[in-house]
Amino acid sequence: MNWKIIHIDETDSTNRWVKDHGDGSRDPVVWADYQTSGRGCGTNRWESERGKNLLFSILLHPTQIVAAKQFHISMAISLAICEALGQYIGDLSIKWPNDIYWRNGKICGILIENTLKGNTIKDSIIGVGLNVNQRTFHSDAPNPVSLWQIAGQETDREQLLKDILNCLDRYLYHDIKAQYCSMLYRRKGFHPYTDKDGVFMAEIVDVEDDGHLLLRDDSGNDRRYAFKEVTFII
Repeated sequence: MNWKIIHIDETDSTNRWVKDHGDGSRDPVVWADYQTSGRGCGTNRWESERGKNLLFSILLHPTQIVAAKQFHISMAISLAICEALGQYIGDLSIKWPNDIYWRNGKICGILIENTLKGNTIKDSIIGVGLNVNQRTFHSDAPNPVSLWQIAGQETDREQLLKDILNCLDRYLYHDIKAQYCSMLYRRKGFHPYTDKDGVFMAEIVDVEDDGHLLLRDDSGNDRRYAFKEVTFII
């Protein structure tokens, strides 16, 4: 990809910034030292100390990917981040659909906004909040962790961004589902979940091409979930 990397001091949201400034000639990547309205999925907020973490958004025009398989973008960026972080730490996994975990701590969140045109993806904005050099967290988020807390040293944020983009280049247009499934958090054994009917124990069976999670509970029943329909109990 012909990435156009832009560094800015502050914005309300890197997703909004890249949406407003993309000109179609090159795929822009913007990273910011601080977001005034950084967010995760839904109403979730993303805590980030100024100048410490990697907050960035990528604008793609992945017209080769059909709308029915748009979850491929989520798999690609998740694997790219895991590979880039793997230079520094182990014990990484992907908590479905695309949170990056170190053991039981969340090191990275991803927010993807796709615009469809017919049966293809016209635009895809990938927003990433990656905890890099922050040493303490003060929000009520249950399990944040940073690269500094794990590795005990500062990491060059811009170089890490370039490493992620290089990895994304290799994952974006290849068959990666098996690799994604092999990296899933709690991919083996039975673990606790909760849905609208309450708590249950289940194991991961598969993730469908459209992103649905398939679980099998300890009574042998198969359960199929879209995003936000089931919660991991950690």
